[in-house]
Amino acid sequence: MNEKTLKQESGQYTALRKAAGLWFFVTFLGQCVFLYRIVSQYGVATLSGRFEDWERNNELFRGYVAGDPIGNLFFASHVMFAAVVAVGGTFQLIPQIRERAIIVHRWNGRAFMFASVVAALVGIYMNWVRDANSGPVNSIAVTSNGVLILLCVAMAWRAARAGDIDRHRRWALCAFMVVSGVFFKRLLGFGWNMLTSGAGMPGMDYFFEFASYLLPLGILELYLRARASRSRNMQLATVVVLLVVTLYMCVGTVAYTMWVLRKRG
Repeated sequence: MNEKTLKQESGQYTALRKAAGLWFFVTFLGQCVFLYRIVSQYGVATLSGRFEDWERNNELFRGYVAGDPIGNLFFASHVMFAAVVAVGGTFQLIPQIRERAIIVHRWNGRAFMFASVVAALVGIYMNWVRDANSGPVNSIAVTSNGVLILLCVAMAWRAARAGDIDRHRRWALCAFMVVSGVFFKRLLGFGWNMLTSGAGMPGMDYFFEFASYLLPLGILELYLRARASRSRNMQLATVVVLLVVTLYMCVGTVAYTMWVLRKRG
């Protein structure tokens, strides 16, 4: 292989890495807004014991139900662990933490996995046992998402225990994508509303229920294959896909942020 070819391949990989880094930066900003929404909407009310305040500007399925302390406790655990996932998941993707603070990475990873499992199980419970009034499409989508979360976390944990770091990272990335489904659904929906004024709803909303975790999984698989490939066309195509997705996420983040600011207080 000559020097020119090596430089071309290096440049392609650099472009791919930078596109992925830009996607992560936008995702991190969006997760910060999502975390702020969780804490402001549910955190203060939960810590102060005013559970009935969950229903004020509530965007999720039914939260507070009078006379149902067990169900209310499950809901509280769901949203609180969602906050852990929002913070812990993004920190797991930062390479400097993995390389220079492996202990932090490992313990944060354990907390992320535990929180993900709890959030998935409670989400399934809220839809099927507590009757969240979310409709059959949403219930099936949430259940499928929950099952995928449990599967990806289990596989990531198993690979880590076996010392297979490459496999562990792949499954951990998959876990991050499916765990972030609730977050991605907001960016998909708010971005669509801003760009199209809500055209095609509620049909598009049904699509977003499943696309919120299946689409990120597909994009992740494309990125991993492109990173392992020496095909220039595949890498360039993946860069374009990542940039388009990131641009859409920027629109969704701006729209979601504006909505959150209007709802605060």
